[in-house]
Amino acid sequence: MEKKRMPIGIEDFAKLRTNNFYYVDKSGMIKELLSNWGEVNLFTRPRRFGKSINMSMLKYFFEIGTDKSLFDGLAISKETKLCEKYMGQYPVISITLKATEAGNFETSRNLIAMEIRDEAEKMSFLAESDRLTASEKKTYDSLLQRDIDDETLYRSLKTLSGLLQKHYGKKVVILIDEYDVPLAKASKQNYYKEMVLLIRNLFEQALKTNSALEFAVLTGCLPRYAFGVRVSKESIFTGLNNPKMYTLLEAECDEQFGFTDEEVQEMLAYYSLGEYYDITKEWYDGYKIGRANVYNPWDVINWCNQLLTNPNKVPKSYWANSSGNEEVQKFVQKMGNGVTKTQIERLISGETVQKKIEEQLTYDTMYDSVENMWSLLYATGYLTQSETPVGNLVRLTIPNTEVRSIFRDFVLKLFEREIAQDGVTVSAFCDALKSGNAPETEKLFTAFMKNTISIRDTAVRKEFKESFYHGLLLGILGFKDGWSVDSNRESGDGYYDIAIEIEDEEIGIVIEVKYAEKAQFEQECKKALKQINDNDYTAELKNDGMRTLLKYGVACYKSQCKVVVEREEHDPEETDT
Repeated sequence: MEKKRMPIGIEDFAKLRTNNFYYVDKSGMIKELLSNWGEVNLFTRPRRFGKSINMSMLKYFFEIGTDKSLFDGLAISKETKLCEKYMGQYPVISITLKATEAGNFETSRNLIAMEIRDEAEKMSFLAESDRLTASEKKTYDSLLQRDIDDETLYRSLKTLSGLLQKHYGKKVVILIDEYDVPLAKASKQNYYKEMVLLIRNLFEQALKTNSALEFAVLTGCLPRYAFGVRVSKESIFTGLNNPKMYTLLEAECDEQFGFTDEEVQEMLAYYSLGEYYDITKEWYDGYKIGRANVYNPWDVINWCNQLLTNPNKVPKSYWANSSGNEEVQKFVQKMGNGVTKTQIERLISGETVQKKIEEQLTYDTMYDSVENMWSLLYATGYLTQSETPVGNLVRLTIPNTEVRSIFRDFVLKLFEREIAQDGVTVSAFCDALKSGNAPETEKLFTAFMKNTISIRDTAVRKEFKESFYHGLLLGILGFKDGWSVDSNRESGDGYYDIAIEIEDEEIGIVIEVKYAEKAQFEQECKKALKQINDNDYTAELKNDGMRTLLKYGVACYKSQCKVVVEREEHDPEETDT
C-alpha cells in the first residue's frame, strides 16, 4: 500500500485531505474553540507551528457549502451535535497577512488591500444578489477597485461581512492569519506608526464595532499589544470585543499547535522510522505550551521526509533555517551589556533562568531592553518554559538541540568577530601550534576561551560540548593566511576533527578535541591521541607530502584546557616505495 506523502509547505486543509498527504489530526481545536467561546480569539504561537493549516481547517469547517467529507474520520466528526449546529453554517472571510511585508508602507498597504480584494472577488455572487440593494452592490464593487482609498480600506472587512450577512441572513466568521507580519516588517523599515494606524482602523472596524460578526480568530507570534501603540494600557481590543487570549502560557488548546509525543511516535511508526525516535525527540521536542509538551511540527515533517529518501541522514536545523534568527543574534550581541555570560552559558548547557515575561510587548519596543528580549525569545520559540510559571515569572530554557545550536553558532560568530581584532595573539597561537609547543598553545587557547562563554557539566550531549570547542579552534585558525584548514573530513579509518597543511614548510597538523567531563584532562587527551593513531588520521597529510606531523589532543572543560602533542617525522619517498 502506498504511503501518504509528507505535507511539506501544504497550508490548504482541503488539498491536504484530498491528495493523500499525512495529516496529524488537530480538529479537536474546533470543539475547544467553541466550548471556550470568545467573540474574538487570538492564538499566539512561534512560526511554523501549524497556525496556517489550522486556520484553513476552521475555514473549511464553518464555511457554507463546505465539503463535509473532509472531516470524515477526524476527532471532530465524533461530535455529532456540534457538527450539525456549526459545520457549513457560516459565511467566512479568511485572509492571511503573511505575504504583506514590504520595504515601505505604500507597498505593504497595497499588498494588504490586494489580499482583501482577492477575498472579496471570491464572493462575486454578491454583485448579483437579489437580497442586496443597488447601493449595496455599488459598495461591494468599491472593494474590488485597485486604487482603494483609506476609508474604504479601513472599513473593507466590516463592509464585506455586512454584505455577506445580508445575503445569507447569517452572521459571519472572520479569520485573520499571521496578523502581525506587516507590523514586524514595519518596525524594521521605519514605517511602524503608519502600519499601526492601518491595522488598528482595519481591526477596530471589523472586530469591535461590527454587528455582522459571529466570531473571529486571529493568529500571530506576539500577543495583542503587538499592534497597539503603547501610549496607554489600552489596546485596540479594549471594550466588548477584548480578545480571548490563547498564549503560550494558556492551557486551553495547548495541544492543537505542534505535535505531541504520541503523535510523533505514530508518524514514525507509520513510516517505519521508529528507530529514530530518540534523536527526533532530542532535536525537535522540548516546547511547553500551557500544560502540553510538543514538538516543532515543521522540523518533524521535514526530518521524516529526509529520512525516507536517505536513512543515513543526520538531523539538521529546518526551523532555524526558515528565518534569519535575528532575535538570537541581537540577544547574544547584548552579552556584557545586560546579558551575562553566565546566563547564556546556563541556557546553552541545558539549564534554566527565571525571568519575568512581558506580554504587553510591541514590535517597536521589543529590542529596547534586555527584559523585552527575554520575552521576545520566549514568544518566538527560541526559549520555552521548563515548569509551571508562577504568575508572569517563567523559568526559561532552550527547548532542544536544534535551537541550542542556533545560540551556539551566534556565540561562535561573535567570538570570531572579536578575535579578528587581535591579530597578534592569533599569530602567537598559530606559531605555538606549528612549532609543537603544547604548553604555549594551551596557555593561549585558555586565554581565548576566557573571553567567551564556556560549556558547563550538564546532561547536554558530550558531542555538542565538543563541537563548541571545536568551533572556537576553527574560529581562530580561520584567520591564519597560508594555512589549509579542513574539518570533519575522512582520513584513514575515520573522520578527524581538524587537519591543517602548511605546504611551504611541509608541516601537517591533526587536532582531536574532547570534552573533559569532571575536569579529567589527562584521560581525555590520551583518548584523543589514541583515536588519532588508531584511525590513522594523518594518512591524508602523508599522501599530500607533509614531512613533519603534529598530532594534538585537546581536552576542554569550562574555560580551561589541556593540550598534548606527539611529533612524527615522515619521509614521503619511503611511502612511495
